[in-house]
Amino acid sequence: MPSDFEAKPFVKWVGGKRQLLPSISEIIKPRLQAGATYHEPFIGGGAVFFHLQPKPAFLTDSNERLIRTYKGIKKDVEGVIRRLRSYPHDKRFYLETRARDIDTEDDVEVAAWFIYLNRTGYNGLYRVNSKNGFNVPFGDYKNPTICDPDNLRACARALRSARIEKRDFTSVLSRAKRGDFVYFDPPYIPLTATSRFTDYTSSGFSDAEQVKLRDVALELKERGVSVLLSNSSAQRVHDLYGKHFECREALARRSVNCDPNGRGRIAELLIF
Repeated sequence: MPSDFEAKPFVKWVGGKRQLLPSISEIIKPRLQAGATYHEPFIGGGAVFFHLQPKPAFLTDSNERLIRTYKGIKKDVEGVIRRLRSYPHDKRFYLETRARDIDTEDDVEVAAWFIYLNRTGYNGLYRVNSKNGFNVPFGDYKNPTICDPDNLRACARALRSARIEKRDFTSVLSRAKRGDFVYFDPPYIPLTATSRFTDYTSSGFSDAEQVKLRDVALELKERGVSVLLSNSSAQRVHDLYGKHFECREALARRSVNCDPNGRGRIAELLIF
């Protein structure tokens, strides 16, 4: 496999940014100065990072299992591949895997667990209950891609120069310096009362945290840090950011959604 194989997200992720990459790249590239650090506090599926592969990069998320998955791939991608190749597409095995006490295992085991459940669970969702138990049912797939070794190896190469940590998004204030670039892709503010889906972690993501995120973005801007955020086109988002940032609409098709009525082309906001 050539070393320039294009890395792509190794998990499905609600709100993934692959369709918006041209619009996002158009904003980031002119503002990402040579030698500046790229920060992504809600790494999620990592579409923007894997597309741009900025160096150096600081990747964080509050989802500890997701962060441990990134670390497992960076540390021992061949070990992750070996495990995934041995995992069958079988409902009984899925339920047994889902029930494992995975948090006691090492990062490579967590990575294989996470990717397997993501690839074979219903609609690619990552959802947990109040006890942080993964509770997505088995998916209705005939032949899902459980292991994509070429892409996993490409992702491992892209992650070599990245620092990966479990951190709250506010921690970027202690790291980002003038000239750096920060991309925030938080759980979106819902367009409607029935479209809420923010349970990436057991604590969810509240409106108060959306306000805190806006305040963090403002502080970074005042320090001379370049900032880009993505969010829904809900009026609440315009109210939070319209006075201090430029907002640009972009259309994306959403196929990973817990509500089938929420799939299709929808307007999202790029805020910078």
